[in-house]
Parts: sequence; structure tokens; C-alpha cells
Amino acid sequence: MLLLALDTATPAVTVALHDGSSVIAESSQVDARRHGELLLPAVDRVLADAGLRLDAVTGIVVGVGPGPYTGLRVGLMTADTFGLALGVPVHGVCTLDGLAYASGIDSGPFVVATDARRKEVYWARYDDVRTRVSDPAVDRPADIAAEVAGLPAVGAGALLYPDTFPDARAPEHVSAAALASLAAERLAAGEELLEPRPLYLRRPDAQVPKNYKVVTPK
Repeated sequence: MLLLALDTATPAVTVALHDGSSVIAESSQVDARRHGELLLPAVDRVLADAGLRLDAVTGIVVGVGPGPYTGLRVGLMTADTFGLALGVPVHGVCTLDGLAYASGIDSGPFVVATDARRKEVYWARYDDVRTRVSDPAVDRPADIAAEVAGLPAVGAGALLYPDTFPDARAPEHVSAAALASLAAERLAAGEELLEPRPLYLRRPDAQVPKNYKVVTPK
């Protein structure tokens, strides 16, 4: 097994290689405006660090979000392209699950919350680092304060809203290393992973105007 994992659902552009036993190379850069520019060089870098070629990869793992439309689609389209070019399966993993897995919280419950912009967070609740007990959602922090009261919280969204998440903890952003490790563990156990399809949870900011005037030449 050689998994190439990547995620662009948060400001982090993160890539890792996992050989079925452990992570053998990884790269993460935080830049919310340069996902498309940074992702492929990061793939080249981890392959070079591992001394391997892309055609050695046996599977792709990609974070499916939730995340902003523009950044999220960069990772998903890249993963689909690699899968088609190499003829290998593409496995989806919820980005929030990767953050939960990397948190190292010994026992739950706890919350993962990432920045959804618009003064909202993407979030989900967990019983432990491997077990999500609520569907990913997008809400204003104040609207979920009662649901998350007293719980530790992981992620950039938690750090942004200390009134709702007073016990905010690292990591701030997801790492492909955590995604790859979680995926490898689930695959070894015979579990099915998600389809590599985006969890947007809301419509994109850019939309076609509803009442525009059509002008045609006479």
C-alpha cells in the first residue's frame, strides 16, 4: 500500500504519503489564497522526500470537507485526476474526522470546528478520535453554544470564537498525515470510505442573478 493523501478544505495545503504502516513524507503550508498554486509542488516535494515516483502510488485519499467551495474543489479535482491517470481508487475522508484523529484527545466527547467564514463554523461532535456522532454542519457559534457547552474543541473555528469554545485546542488545521493514517486504518479494517465528493453544506458565494435582463440583437 502507498497512499497519497491531500486536503485543501481549510487554509492548509497539506499532502502526505503513507505506506500502510506509517507516514513516510508530508508537507503542509497555510495560505488560503494559493491552494491551486501550492498543491502540485507539495505533491512533488513529498514524493522526492520519500524517493518515490507518482506511479508507485496505489490509492489516493482526499479530504472532502466541509470547506469553502473554491479551496475544496482544488483538492478534489486533483485527487480525481490522479486517480484516473494512475488507475487507482480515490477515497474520501471527512476533513473534520482528520482533525479529530490528530487531536490526541484521550476520551470524549469533544467538538471539531473549522472556520466557515461569514461568522460561521463547520463543526461536528465526537465521542473519541475515531467516532463522529453528528453529521457535519455549518452554524453561527452563538446558535450552537448550548450544544457544545463544556466540551473541548479542536480547530481554527474554535480558536476564533472563545466565547462559544473556551477550551479550544490544537491542531488548528487538518494535516494530510492524519487523513492518511485514518484512511489506512479504516482500509485495513475493511471499512468503506466516503466517495470523493465535496461536502459544501451551503451554496457558493457567486451565483447567477435571478432577474437579469436578456438583451438580444434585432
